[in-house]
Amino acid sequence: MPIEILMPALSPTMEEGTLSKWLVKEGDTVSSGDLLAEIETDKATMEVEAVEEGKVAKILVADGTEGVKVNAPIAILLEEDEDASALDGYSAGGSTAAPAAATPAPQAAPAPKAAPAPKAAHAPTSGDRIKASPLAKRLAKEAGIDLANVTGSGPNGRIVKADIESFTPSAQPAAHAVAPHAAAPMATTTEVGALRSGGADYLAKLGVEAGTYTLEPLDGMRKVIAKRLSASNNNVPDFPLLVDCEIDALLAMRKELNAQAPEGVKISVNDMLIRAAALALKHVPAANASFTPDGIAYHNHADVAVAVAIDGGLITPIVRYAENKGLSTISVEMKDLAGRAREKKLKPQEYQGGTFSISNLGMMGIKSFGSIINEPHGMILSVGAGAPRPVVKEGEIAVATVMTVTLTCDHRVVDGALGAEWLGVFKRYVESPITMML
Repeated sequence: MPIEILMPALSPTMEEGTLSKWLVKEGDTVSSGDLLAEIETDKATMEVEAVEEGKVAKILVADGTEGVKVNAPIAILLEEDEDASALDGYSAGGSTAAPAAATPAPQAAPAPKAAPAPKAAHAPTSGDRIKASPLAKRLAKEAGIDLANVTGSGPNGRIVKADIESFTPSAQPAAHAVAPHAAAPMATTTEVGALRSGGADYLAKLGVEAGTYTLEPLDGMRKVIAKRLSASNNNVPDFPLLVDCEIDALLAMRKELNAQAPEGVKISVNDMLIRAAALALKHVPAANASFTPDGIAYHNHADVAVAVAIDGGLITPIVRYAENKGLSTISVEMKDLAGRAREKKLKPQEYQGGTFSISNLGMMGIKSFGSIINEPHGMILSVGAGAPRPVVKEGEIAVATVMTVTLTCDHRVVDGALGAEWLGVFKRYVESPITMML
């Protein structure tokens, strides 16, 4: 039976993607693990591997096609014992076409269409035939395993090599689950006005005349940013806390460290702020938390997400276990993450999750600002520019390099006193940076 290759869901928020490039062509034979195509999501470009073996009979979606929905068929494989005749009457997304009735019975006027029910998980058989890859059949025969007792994890409940290798005789037949990549994308409840009614109509309702602007369609990244941040702004009761930090000592230490650093390592102010934030989260663990409907999740490690501007939006690669990493390690890791982020080469696990965010616009001359919380994080730190300012020291006016930071807190998780405690610890690390080395 022909095997459909479906558009995979490469992240929990992915609803559609761009099939950038096929790495195989019609007529090629592929095995499990072979690279099939490059898929561009809203955040990254990833290579997709085959989970079945067979011959590429037909490519359904051409290179460069945008807006391909998750779970849509993109190609068809044939098993080793099948030829092109297996495609006769076959339609992608369904089974072989059934012959039409000679004389259709008269029908009553159609009732209003109801929303289609979600498709049930496919059973492992079609008639009396068990869906299994040729390799899985061969391994099962050699091991004396009855395929009827094996639960398939491949597309449409198909039995694949991994199912045979993990099978134990005591295992009982179970309902066949849909493969992870065939799961429906996460539902989103927040829409943007321009997405609901169309950009031109939306602007016309607000009194903007047609022809006075250029309307550029939203790409995948901007759609995700709009939905996620609108949801956060609407659902998270946040509040800001601001504090000024004197950073002359931090700048002096950075200069000294870079003078002694190994070749290729250049520590930035941002690297030092990442470490200071991670150590403050370790010192105030109650602030390293996320809100969930079932309770507050307190994280064991400081996984610090750092906002990086890229073409068309931004992405937040994560320095994981940052509390355990030195400045040179953080510097090298951030340079690599930021570089691959701009090339859209990050893996989902490198930008999804995290426990805390930092957004730094100081290099752009912004004195202070507040950020929208990036769920599931309980806090986000907004960093402004460091500049000479007058300060009072021991009753005398002096000049110091001062940087304003704004901590935006999710009030469901972090109360004012807790946020202030964390901010006080962060300020001490920044103003006495030698303590970050202890």
